[in-house]
Amino acid sequence: MADKDKASGMKSAYELALERLEQRGVERPREDFSAEVLEKIAEVRRQAEAKLAELEILHRDRAGKSNPLTHKEDDDNYVRERRRIEDDRDRKIEKLRGA
Repeated sequence: MADKDKASGMKSAYELALERLEQRGVERPREDFSAEVLEKIAEVRRQAEAKLAELEILHRDRAGKSNPLTHKEDDDNYVRERRRIEDDRDRKIEKLRGA
């Protein structure tokens, strides 16, 4: 479909936005990822989602059984671990995109 639009001279909103960014000196994002890299990125995301789901299940289980005095500490640990998993996922994805 994009080839058809280019042949007729029509540009998508995305293409127009990229051209405006280039006029301001901003580079176009890389779009030449191989199928292998895209699959690796998807795998990293799937693994992170699985870890986050497991973490949430364990957190909910502990919250039901925990001492109310340690509830705040448990919540802080949950948030900290969630951020760690998300940061690790983002770092891996950036590494794959840069490779």
